Amino acid sequence: MRAYYFDNLPGDQRLQHDSGRPLDLGHLRKLGVLYWTVPLDTAGGYEAEINRIAEQQGYKNRDTINVTKEGLGDLYESKLGSFFDEHMHEDEEIRYVLSGSGFFDVREHPSDEWIRIHVFPGDLLVIPAGIYHRFTLDELNEIKALRLFKDEPKWIPYSRSQETESNPFRIQYVKEIAAV
Repeated sequence: MRAYYFDNLPGDQRLQHDSGRPLDLGHLRKLGVLYWTVPLDTAGGYEAEINRIAEQQGYKNRDTINVTKEGLGDLYESKLGSFFDEHMHEDEEIRYVLSGSGFFDVREHPSDEWIRIHVFPGDLLVIPAGIYHRFTLDELNEIKALRLFKDEPKWIPYSRSQETESNPFRIQYVKEIAAV
């Protein structure tokens, strides 16, 4: 995982867009973003460590998503577009990268700057409920990830708007990070 401020320059969203301003895990934690490294070749398999973290965090369900042209078929372009639209969820977004790589961009509050998080195999990333974010593939054009959920799997994006600013999950998120 590598985190830095997004440069906001026009161009292909799949490129680095590195501003040259790196960030560390401590900064991400202040925003409620959690991160673990769980190597795929962990002795005994990565599953045991993922299961331990899932139990600790209360993640009860999981599935796998394969974001490739082959994996998504005719939905590939529309799904990539919807993933990259700025949005929030009322649940945490938890991803463990099995193969490939991509970018999660999160909005820093209160500066409203984009922070780009480049994830690779073995990265486990938790995006908190209520934070504005987006996702895109990088130049490899593929990622396979284990998705973990606290309850039944659901993925409901709420596009950023005046309405989402008054969403109880957004309000709670802003209140929690202000207390850090």
